[in-house]
Amino acid sequence: MPLMLIFQHGHTLTFAIINRRPRQREGDRDVLEKVTLIKDIDVVKPHRAHLDILAELALDALYQKYEFSNFLELHQAWQQTLDTAELNRRFFKEIADWYFWTVELVPSALFDEDEIGGLLTSLDPQESSYYKAILQNLFFATLNQEMNTPEKPNNRKFRGEGRQHYNITSLYRYKCYFRDPDAALRLFASIPFLNGGLFECLDKPAPDDGKTILRVDGFSDREDNPLHVPNELFFSEPQVVNLNAVYDTKNSRYTVQGLIHILNRYKFTIAENTPIEEEVALDPELLGQVFENLLAAYNPETGTTARKQTGSFYTPREIVNYMVDESLIAYLQNAVSSRAIHCPSETKLRHLLAYNDEPHQFTDTEVGHLIAAIDTLKILDPACGSGAFPMGILHKLVFLLGKLDPRNSQWRQRQIDRVQGAITASEKIDDSTFRESAINELEGEIASINEAFERNELDYGRKLYLIENCIYGVDIQPIATQIAKLRFFISLIVEQKIDDARENRGVRPLPNLETKFVAANTLLDVEKPAQLLLRNPEVDRKEKALEEVRRRHFTARTPRTKDRYRQRDADLRSEISALLQADGFPSETTEKIAAWDPYDQNAAADFFDPEWMFGITDGFDVVIGNPPYVRQEKIKALKPTLKKHYTCYTGAADLYVYFYERGLQLLSPNGIHTFICSNSWLDVNYGAPLQKYVLDNTVGAVICHSEAEREFESADINTIVSILQNGTPDADSRARFLTFKTFIGDPNLENRRERTRTYTELAQAGTRDNK
Repeated sequence: MPLMLIFQHGHTLTFAIINRRPRQREGDRDVLEKVTLIKDIDVVKPHRAHLDILAELALDALYQKYEFSNFLELHQAWQQTLDTAELNRRFFKEIADWYFWTVELVPSALFDEDEIGGLLTSLDPQESSYYKAILQNLFFATLNQEMNTPEKPNNRKFRGEGRQHYNITSLYRYKCYFRDPDAALRLFASIPFLNGGLFECLDKPAPDDGKTILRVDGFSDREDNPLHVPNELFFSEPQVVNLNAVYDTKNSRYTVQGLIHILNRYKFTIAENTPIEEEVALDPELLGQVFENLLAAYNPETGTTARKQTGSFYTPREIVNYMVDESLIAYLQNAVSSRAIHCPSETKLRHLLAYNDEPHQFTDTEVGHLIAAIDTLKILDPACGSGAFPMGILHKLVFLLGKLDPRNSQWRQRQIDRVQGAITASEKIDDSTFRESAINELEGEIASINEAFERNELDYGRKLYLIENCIYGVDIQPIATQIAKLRFFISLIVEQKIDDARENRGVRPLPNLETKFVAANTLLDVEKPAQLLLRNPEVDRKEKALEEVRRRHFTARTPRTKDRYRQRDADLRSEISALLQADGFPSETTEKIAAWDPYDQNAAADFFDPEWMFGITDGFDVVIGNPPYVRQEKIKALKPTLKKHYTCYTGAADLYVYFYERGLQLLSPNGIHTFICSNSWLDVNYGAPLQKYVLDNTVGAVICHSEAEREFESADINTIVSILQNGTPDADSRARFLTFKTFIGDPNLENRRERTRTYTELAQAGTRDNK
């Protein structure tokens, strides 16, 4: 039977509805399943969204809709009413209508190349941004500028007149827009500095002359740089508009209203939901869902479908959780066994990953090895979109560390040991001035590590150093990586403790994630010499220096400090480029390496190389994701290049086939490759080369399919989850095919074989030559 609990704290109430079922092996014990929460209902001044939710839960309203006759049916009515997926769909529908209405209001001249061709670097609608003066000052001159202090009382101020402070985008603009400029400054004064790169203005000097400013955000109060975003887009009352052409409908009525009014109708939380705990509110994951669905609406291959269906282009949280669990179990078994101890049992690892409050089942020695394996993990999503898989990995690793190391004693020490190693290396620097500076800076990092753990919630230090050292993402859309970074920023903010008595209100500035999530074409690598017998050791030294520069930039705070590291980054890239060209690298390759600027948030590189972009030379331990669904008819321009670089190439193969091969190429020895994608490659002719490639280059392949329901709402996609391990198969290697009786992502199913209808094994070595 389900439970409903009501908690009171001060003048707030929280409702909790807990599902439970009998334990399969112990009938006298129950298993607690998903907990649904309506949190922090203010009984004095309730939020509009809470009033709406409670009204929907009223017995009269429920009975009119569901006509229940017993408690179980009432519980089912509760579940459907509190379904956050339905809440997300409703919110997305309103945002989508608002977005398409807004697009219609933008003057057509703004899309005329003759009018704007000289102003923008790209006319792609997905890269266009509009900023109101208040929002620009909030982002660029508040969140990206340190707060005023007694020592520096004018950190936050308006720019001077004329060309004074020209293009210094961390100062306030639009002074004349405010009735009382001093009141505006006071309004912004209490907002803490967040840093993080995400809030930097993207306007920048043109690279050719350095004088002309390329306007992307348009943060300028000059009369010849006008910016016009109608107030009605934010504050309009509800009105009926015609969106039939957009949605391919006839005679339908669509009601839109200002964005602020839409946002006020919903309750938001900054804590992301998990598969077993959901608050009835909109969490940061929705940022990804809105982005990916609106992006799909304007992609030619998905446009019409995306507009008719909402919520169907985003990997469900439960599927992400399942894939993350399977990847981590395989990785941890390999990583721990390589440390000369026995392989941890799958049963114990599954118990460790399960969302429960039971203690783990490992010895102290095993715990040390597991934490070490987590600390050295390198994981990549090669088509990260808005960050569903990287965020899923982060949540699960934080959960594991909380079980294995509740007080962070081992985790903190490993971060200190990493910096101590850098100090030891710095002591060998010949230049005494530079050596002393480097050591002082590194000693400051140790103090910063201790502060991160001591002055914030326990999960803050776990998240921060997992993000810094373990998690990477690539996407060809710059805005996708921006959304992913925003979600990671929010995940850190939620773990910080506000203290008005401390500097910056106790808020630790966010890290810079430009070298953790990059905009690039994953499928194309740079060309390298076929044979390079002797590598110039100076290249390795420069690469180490570049890695150190990017590590320090991760925590840089002031614009001056970041600019210094970015300039040093550019210098090192040029020096490495020259050395590689002398070693026989093609000039096109060396030019790309020198030109790629990780801090240019406007651009996407036309190649991806983990060595130059992430400093990863030995491959990733886990490659996980949902590769793009793009049919072969839409990639005609890419086919000559794909044919040149991919063993799996056939003219009829869809784009995801090449992501499979690329993902396997990017793995470390014994690395784990986990994808969810179309199942077409298993039963069509163009899939034969990929099947052979998988059989030849992996061991213990597992292919999972659910007969219960599709993983995505879109009705025309049949998907499978594949879990592959990099390696050469032998006579004992088996590929396994699992057909699940229920939803693959069900978090409460306890045993893999009990979950399956069929469990088929195929000897890999005996079928490798099959066509």
